[in-house]
Amino acid sequence: MLRPIRTLAVAAAALALVSACNSASGPAPGAAPAAPGRAGDAPGNRRGVSDDSIKVGGIVSMTSASGYSKKDTDLGARARYLRANAEGGVNGRTIDYLGAQDDGQDPAKNMAAARRLVQQDEVFAVAPMSSVTFSGADFLEQEKVPTFGWGTLPSFCGPQYAYGFNGCLVPSPGGTLNQTWPEGIAQLLGGAAGRSVAVIANDSDAGTFGIRTFRQGFAAAGFTVSYAKSSVPATAVPSDWSAYVKEIMASNGGKAPDAVVSVMQTPNNIGLFTALKRAGYRGLLSDPTDYDPGLLTKDATRQALDGVHVLLQFEPFESDSPRMARFKADVKAAAGGRDVPLSMHTMTGYMAADLFLSIAAKAGRDLTVESFQAAARGFSDTGTLVGDRALPKGQKDSFGCGALVRLTGGTYEVSVPFRCHEPVPFA
Repeated sequence: MLRPIRTLAVAAAALALVSACNSASGPAPGAAPAAPGRAGDAPGNRRGVSDDSIKVGGIVSMTSASGYSKKDTDLGARARYLRANAEGGVNGRTIDYLGAQDDGQDPAKNMAAARRLVQQDEVFAVAPMSSVTFSGADFLEQEKVPTFGWGTLPSFCGPQYAYGFNGCLVPSPGGTLNQTWPEGIAQLLGGAAGRSVAVIANDSDAGTFGIRTFRQGFAAAGFTVSYAKSSVPATAVPSDWSAYVKEIMASNGGKAPDAVVSVMQTPNNIGLFTALKRAGYRGLLSDPTDYDPGLLTKDATRQALDGVHVLLQFEPFESDSPRMARFKADVKAAAGGRDVPLSMHTMTGYMAADLFLSIAAKAGRDLTVESFQAAARGFSDTGTLVGDRALPKGQKDSFGCGALVRLTGGTYEVSVPFRCHEPVPFA
């Protein structure tokens, strides 16, 4: 069974859920023992699968040197597994969710977490995996561990056992690019013709790749990309943004671009956007990370992000659809009946778990790595919180859907409704 169910039954606080998930690692009381050995050793690759349970773990950056946290990812996954177990589990097996280990955005800790989950905890799958580093990717692939997370890393694009909950967002040449961001910004600006955009990212492999993809995506939408650099240090938030601001403000033939797009995390976005506003920038600001009501509790943060359009690759929380209502109810149940702030990290964990559960259900009662992979190869469904899903397409391309929300006066409002866009080839 899902480990915190007993605690949830007596309305434990959400904080207890988050802390408990780091220490739980043994089998649930009364559960049959999981098949022994590592992937490939157990008959039929049944590691982590017993007669009545499926063992799953997670890896999440709950802490980081910059203070940025994705801890809500664990709550989202826990919420989805809790509902699955309440509905009878998957083909007669409950989900024994061990919770997420904190990798601190440290590559060494990410690898250590992956090894522990496989070699000590003997999980069948890792869902969710949410970090800016995924040094454990090759190990999990080698060990044939189905892994689910946010497809913003190349490790979710191409490997056989890794799945992005909304597809592959950083494709290899020959894949496609999700056009939600360029097309959404074009809609806000009244079209892309004659409009310019500046794109900035961290000085890292991920940042360099992000610049490459978004430069091509915005150009394909008809924008002039006047500035595109992965130049911001990845290890520490700059104390002085003046050099970056000066370059951006003069990048469009000596004047400011129509839009500035930041492919960075919240602490960097706060610094950059604050500096741009102080320098008199009046254009459109956008990023893919700052959809989090928790950011609104501090005046300085709220002011820095006011007016910023945030890219979402899932249905906005402001939606009144039945599937969004069910998501909110599931999260509330996992939080012990409390209303808790929702964030994109909550959705990441929830939908990573949802995709795993959907494929596992299709695999049938005889669940092995082989049967799971066979089910994944022909998997598709429609009308989810991330749009229509299809595999193995999603291991090469994104599912192509998204929305934009704008922070205005301390609240988020939908600025571009959720919809799917035709992707463009990535070269």
